[in-house]
Amino acid sequence: MANYPTQRLRRLRYNPVVRDMVQETKLDKSDFIYPLFVVEGDNIKKEIKSMPGVFQLSIDKLVEECKELVELGIRSIILFGIPAHKDEVGSEAYNENGIIQRAIRAIKGNVEGMLVITDVCLCEYTSHGHCGVLNGEEILNDETVSLLAKEAISHAEAGADMIAPSDMMDGRIASIRKALDYKGFTHIPIMSYAVKYASGFYGPFRDAAESTPAFGDRRSHQMDIANIEEAIREAESDIQEGADIILVKPALAYLDVIKTLKDRYPVPMAAYQVSGEYSMIKAGAQLGWIDEERVMVESLTSIKRAGAKMILTYFAKDMAKYLDKTRK
Repeated sequence: MANYPTQRLRRLRYNPVVRDMVQETKLDKSDFIYPLFVVEGDNIKKEIKSMPGVFQLSIDKLVEECKELVELGIRSIILFGIPAHKDEVGSEAYNENGIIQRAIRAIKGNVEGMLVITDVCLCEYTSHGHCGVLNGEEILNDETVSLLAKEAISHAEAGADMIAPSDMMDGRIASIRKALDYKGFTHIPIMSYAVKYASGFYGPFRDAAESTPAFGDRRSHQMDIANIEEAIREAESDIQEGADIILVKPALAYLDVIKTLKDRYPVPMAAYQVSGEYSMIKAGAQLGWIDEERVMVESLTSIKRAGAKMILTYFAKDMAKYLDKTRK
């Protein structure tokens, strides 16, 4: 390759039109999946203190929010439920009239064109806040998997378009795929949280989903933050078991993992820009230390550049407005 002065890389940076023409990674509204938190009650829109601009919503307000999202061009959401009742086995997770099941039906009956993805885990529904059935302080893998399959079926029967297991139990993708197929939901894809790290970035989500563990932590099933070879094994296992999409969570501290998996496996890649990543940007902007809009765009671009075509992010609405503003 020729060197300076024959080659001047800045030639493609001087003109803003040329910069747009040669831009390698472009964000689009179709890239984004917006997480929503649903609670019991009516006329509830309660802001989550640690996540400015994000709310717990009752079903009526959820429907209003989804209509606004469709108008903005955001057509994919993922639902997290906060039930009024919690017990040791998270029975509200697979109750056909549970909070998520009713929320799905309300959206499908009132909002045209919205893709509804549901988080499948027990932590939001258990009284102890852990992701499965316990024996003392041990999470029982296989007993938990059977309940996750029941939860997935109840979501599909309510009208969910995609199932997203986030629990990190072994074998849950195969079990859920088998259960969906047996019930006639062969068309429903699974977006697996294939690589979910035991991260410190989840803190604000615990406030949003009211799912802080009553004791201990989740390191017995979520991945060690230092490991990437394990991530490869986890992703490969889930793909073999029937996952249609694999997801890495969190995103920014694991861009290398996203890139590695994208280069290795020819399946769609998703990433979750989690609550702590969102809240750090919000807090820094509130203190006047960073430009929120600029850092929002930069962080999301980095996730897509690493290989994630689908990005779960609390910035989805703000990004839609930004794209409308800058691409008229």
